[in-house]
Amino acid sequence: MGKIIAVVNQKGGVGKTTTTMNLGYALAEAGKKVLLIDFDPQSSLTVCMGYDDTDSLECTIATLMQRVMEDMELPEDYHYIYHHTSDSGVALDFIPCSMELSAVDVSLVNAVCRESILKGILAELKADYDYIIIDCSPSLGMLTINALVAAQAVIIPVTPEYLSAKGLEILLKNILRVKRKINPELEIEGILFTMYKERMRLTQTVEEIVCNTYGQAVPIYKTKIPYSVKVGESTLQSQSIIQYAENNKVSQAYQAFAKEVVEHE
Repeated sequence: MGKIIAVVNQKGGVGKTTTTMNLGYALAEAGKKVLLIDFDPQSSLTVCMGYDDTDSLECTIATLMQRVMEDMELPEDYHYIYHHTSDSGVALDFIPCSMELSAVDVSLVNAVCRESILKGILAELKADYDYIIIDCSPSLGMLTINALVAAQAVIIPVTPEYLSAKGLEILLKNILRVKRKINPELEIEGILFTMYKERMRLTQTVEEIVCNTYGQAVPIYKTKIPYSVKVGESTLQSQSIIQYAENNKVSQAYQAFAKEVVEHE
């Protein structure tokens, strides 16, 4: 059975989509079968995978959520699982997203078993993958709750900035609440520092605050993802940074991070 990982932080701009895409690619490069899910109405992961016109996609994760809420059968998986193969032959599957997911988020308020709809969708897919990685929206709303209920593990990307670190307390409380009340299998795998600038005093200060405040209760990954403009360039090319610049320090960091994730098994 596959492992479902939610990449979560209610703060935007901390590298959730970049981490989802590059962790997925690094795991696939290591021989794992990986499914990525864009679960953010902004559809950033879908765009990164090369689908700029997200509104033209016939079947997305929003379609699946809506069908479950209306008690309709899901379509065959070839309608909604997209296959992406790099020039070097690394294969990734993903389920895209569109702005329709915003409407689904509103509809979830009145849905039966509203916290578990994504879990039901993924139950059919777990056996086909080693890893399913969910790129969550920057909020603590019902979509994120669905991802936490569906997942077994949480990865929390954090930039070494004061406001990013300050929001951790609320996020951790929400994760633990979901674990206690709905999903006892849920575990926080770790906090991942992204956009890390090791020579900056602020970086060192915030890292120290996070480690001292949360390090006893929450694992913190040894790997830190450095800052690089190459990440933005790779996004423009609809490629992971590992594809775009394999010798870049960010590429090497994500490959090392993928090894940490696998070693945790």
